[in-house]
Amino acid sequence: MKSRFLAVAAALSLASAGALAMSADERVATQCATCHGDKGQSVSPLFPSLAGQNPEYMVKQLNDFKSGKRKSETMTPQVAELTPEEIAALAAWFAAQPTKQHRVSDEDLLAVGRYIYRKGNSWSGVPACADCHGADGHGTTTLPRLAGQNSRYLLTQLKEFNQRTRTNDNQAMHLVASRLTEMEAKAVADYLSQMP
Repeated sequence: MKSRFLAVAAALSLASAGALAMSADERVATQCATCHGDKGQSVSPLFPSLAGQNPEYMVKQLNDFKSGKRKSETMTPQVAELTPEEIAALAAWFAAQPTKQHRVSDEDLLAVGRYIYRKGNSWSGVPACADCHGADGHGTTTLPRLAGQNSRYLLTQLKEFNQRTRTNDNQAMHLVASRLTEMEAKAVADYLSQMP
């Protein structure tokens, strides 16, 4: 009798916990959309667009924010109470959203960005970005999709890699970011932002 009571109590507890958990749609609408937009398109260049991002990469980033491996005064409290299942559901939800291309003001700079992205700069030792992030900029399960990201956000991340304030990802990015000139970084960021 006691074991049956405990089983029923456990089932009720799980059911109420499930009822309290928000769906990914609800969580995005009430928590994520303020910065990342209601469909994953960022409302500010301070925040990344998450639409179309690789779900495995997003799961890693959210877990890194949660563990403190990736530092952010904004994101750490947002993920503190998320369960692994909620993190996976959010990553899948954002990955399924349509991406957007950005317009750039300096068309001439795009040629420099395209060159650096596709071929690198052998004179300064910058490898081609496409070697890791793919020819289309869509990344992999372990590397982020960069195509369609806001140019200013990408520049901020390159600066953080160069200053070593972003340390939770590929160590190669510290070297790459340190070898890019300001013009090259801007060119690559602009090139990526207008990619589909």
